[in-house]
Amino acid sequence: MKPTSRIILVTVVAAAVWAGAEAPRAQTTPSDPRGYVCYRAAVPIRVDGRLDEAAWRNAPWTDDFVDIEGDAKPRPALRTRAKMLWDDTYFYIGAELVEPHLWATLTQHDAVIFHDNDFEIFIDPNGDNHEYYEFEINALGTTWDLLLPRPYKDGGQPVNSWEIPGMKAAVHLDGTLNDARDIDRSWSVELAFPWSVLGELARRPAPPGEGDQWRVNFSRVEWPLEISGGTYRKAASATDANWVWSPQHVVDMHRPETWGYVQFSTGRPGSVPFEPDASLPARRWLHQVYYAERAYRQAHGRWAATLEELQVPGPANGALGAATLNVADSLFQASVELRLPGRTAQRWNIRQDALVWPDE
Repeated sequence: MKPTSRIILVTVVAAAVWAGAEAPRAQTTPSDPRGYVCYRAAVPIRVDGRLDEAAWRNAPWTDDFVDIEGDAKPRPALRTRAKMLWDDTYFYIGAELVEPHLWATLTQHDAVIFHDNDFEIFIDPNGDNHEYYEFEINALGTTWDLLLPRPYKDGGQPVNSWEIPGMKAAVHLDGTLNDARDIDRSWSVELAFPWSVLGELARRPAPPGEGDQWRVNFSRVEWPLEISGGTYRKAASATDANWVWSPQHVVDMHRPETWGYVQFSTGRPGSVPFEPDASLPARRWLHQVYYAERAYRQAHGRWAATLEELQVPGPANGALGAATLNVADSLFQASVELRLPGRTAQRWNIRQDALVWPDE
C-alpha cells in the first residue's frame, strides 16, 4: 500500500448555474458553535496533500468531527479532524480522514462531488448567513466550488460558475484507491484559498486582521460500500453519513448560523485564547424568531404580526434588551438590542430570508 499524492490546480471554467432549494425545518441549537484559533504560517505552505511541514505540526487540530445532528446521533465510526493556517496570500486548510476503504469515482470538475465520499468546506466571511462559499473534494482530487447568495431554504440559487483562480488543492492517499482487496488507512486534504477571491464578497478585510472571526464549517460525506470482485460499489439503497466539525442539529449544512468560528491570530501557536462571539445571544434569539415565523407561515399562510401571536418569549438573556417585530405582506424584520458591559448598545436584526446584521 504505497502512499500516493494527487495534485490538482483549480482553473476557471465557463459559466453555468445549478439550482436547488430545500424547505425550512425547525431548528434547535443546544450547544455553542465550535471555535478555533487560526495562527499565521511563518513561511508559505507547500500544497502536496501531506500535513508534515513544521507549520502544520505546530497548528492545533480541531475537535474530532461529530454527526451532523450532534449529540442526537452516535459519534462517527471513523475519525475526521482539520487544521487551519493563514498568511498574506492564502487561507490554508488541512484535513485528515481515517478511511479503511479508499474509494472515489468522479473526475469532472464541478460534478456533484458528494455522490462520492468527500470533504467539504463552507465559509461565510462576515457571518450574515448570505454570500457564502462552498468547496468539495474527493479522494481523486476532483473539486466542486460554488457560491451561495443565500441558503437553499431561503430560495438561494447556487452559482456553479463561481471559480477560485489561483487556488491550490491536493490529496494524499495512505493506501490504494478503489482496490477492495486490502485495508487502507486514511487520506488527507490540503487546500490554499486565495484571499483575493475570498475577499470579493467578504465585505470586510481579507486577509483578516488580528482577532477577526469568520464563520467556517467542514463536512465529511461517507457512503456505505459493498465489495464485489475486488472492487467497491455503493450499497443498495445507500444513505450517506454526514460528519461535521460544528454540529448543525439538523441534516442541512446550509444553516450558517451554526457554523464554527475561526479566529485569526499572528500570535505564537497555542498562545492565544479563543474569544466567544459576544453577539451570539442576539443571533440566537433572532434565529428563534426566524424559525418560528417560518413554521407559522407554513401553518397559516402568513407571518405572525406580533411576538405574542408567534408565541416566542421575549429575550431572557441579560445582555438583551427591547425586541420588536415588524411585518409587511411577504416581509418581516425582527430586532433586538444587545447590551454589553463597556460598550454602546447595538441593535441586531434578522429578516425573512435569514440575513442577520447589526445596525451601524
